[in-house]
Order: sequence, then C-alpha cells, then structure tokens
Amino acid sequence: MADVLNVGVNLEAFAQAISAIQALRSSVSRVFDCLKDGMRNKETLEGREKAFIAHFQDNLHSVNRDLNELERLSNLVGKPSENHPLHNSGLLSLDPVQDKTPLYSQLLQAYKWSNKLQYHAGLASGLLNQQSLKRSANQMGVSAKRRPKAQPTTLVLPPQYVDDVISRIDRMFPEMSIHLSRPNGTSAMLLLDIWSKSNYQVFQKVTDHATTALLHYQLPQMPDVVVRSFMTWLRSYIKLFQAPCQRCGKFLQDGLPPTWRDFRTLEAFHDTCRQ
Repeated sequence: MADVLNVGVNLEAFAQAISAIQALRSSVSRVFDCLKDGMRNKETLEGREKAFIAHFQDNLHSVNRDLNELERLSNLVGKPSENHPLHNSGLLSLDPVQDKTPLYSQLLQAYKWSNKLQYHAGLASGLLNQQSLKRSANQMGVSAKRRPKAQPTTLVLPPQYVDDVISRIDRMFPEMSIHLSRPNGTSAMLLLDIWSKSNYQVFQKVTDHATTALLHYQLPQMPDVVVRSFMTWLRSYIKLFQAPCQRCGKFLQDGLPPTWRDFRTLEAFHDTCRQ
C-alpha cells in the first residue's frame, strides 16, 4: 500500500494543508460576520467604533495568519510524480474516436453493393433459365444415346426491317439522338455507350441501372420490342433532376436525385427507397 501512495506527495503535509484551508475559511467567515454585526454592545459611539475596529483587525490578522500557514504547507506538499503508473487508464487515449471511424459508412456501402449484386444475379439467373434446354424424362429414358448438341442460331432480319424499326423509334423520341451505322456491310449496329465510367456519382448510378435494364429487357423473338422498351425506359431519365422519389417524396437523398426507374411503371425511386 505504501508503494501505491508513494507518488511524490507528502501526505502528512497534505492533511495539514486541508486543516489549514478549513481554518482559513473559518477566519474569512468571522470577518464577514464582524462586518454584518457592526458596532454593538457599547454605550458611546466612540467606544463602539474602537471595539469594532479592534475586533475587525483581529479577524484580518487571523485571515493573514491562516493564509501564510496554508502557503507554507503547500510548499511542503510537493508535486505528483510524472512517472505515476496509469495502469489501464493510460490506454484510454488509444481508443478511436467514433465520429472519425468510417465503420458505418463502409458497412452501408457493403450492404448496398451486396443488395445490388443479389438483384443482378437474380435477373441473370432468370434469363439463363429461360434460355436453357429442357429435356423430358421420357426422352431421356427412350434414347440411350446422347442427343446431339444443338447448334447456336442467330436471328437474321432484313436491313429494311431494321431501318424501319430504328426510324419509328427515332420518331417516338424526338428529344433523343439515335444513329444507326453499318461498319461491316449490311450488319447494323446501334451504339449506346453505357460502359464508360463517368466522373459524377449520379451518372455512375444511371450506368449501373442501364446495365440492369439491358439484362431485364430480353426477348429474342421480338427484337424490336426489346429496343423500343429499353429506349422508352432510358427516355424516363429526361427528368432525372426534376422528378421526386415516389416513396419518400424528396428530390435529393444523400446529395443524389432518384436514379432508379421502375421497369414497368418508369416511376423514379432512390436506391434505398426502391427496396
């Protein structure tokens, strides 16, 4: 126990200093009591004045004496040792400040990324299941030999049909510029650059949603419907900064407008509101 208390402080002088503080407070209280009581218990005015002054001087001398004693004891107390062991309390300064720890933002970003990955994986799985070959159990039981692998087929459309479809879509969306090119002869190509990464976060999100829309609008038997549906969905972004969110009613959330457009209703939603 003595080793713990041996921190460079004179404990006996410390206890005496506490007593001196109490004595000083009592002396100061007597001074104010003397001032409060005033001149009393004397028949003549001169006698009352002399008695008051003498009593007041005695109280002031007591205050001065107690103050000098306290100063003397304060010099004997000493200073605490700088090498005082702090034990586990010395590790408090190593704890991170919660406001400066980006744990919440990192968890939120990982959660959004996980939801987006799960959503895109579900769309891709549905499309792959639609395109898969389905063989019945009877066919598998009857034929002992392996069926020949189906050859891949492509949808070949006449150039005039493609030109008519693109021209109709161009007339449907006069505010959008649509160009059709044929770099390899009769093969037509409609170029939509949704893969180049923008410097702005809002357009990066639009690019991600457009990639999802390309996976959603898949109908190989009716390519004109696919193109028209995708262009109709893409045209809904003409009011990207004007349409409020259909769920929360706000124009901005986390500094971004509602970047998601529903595939059927084309209504605007924030990423967190569409869940």
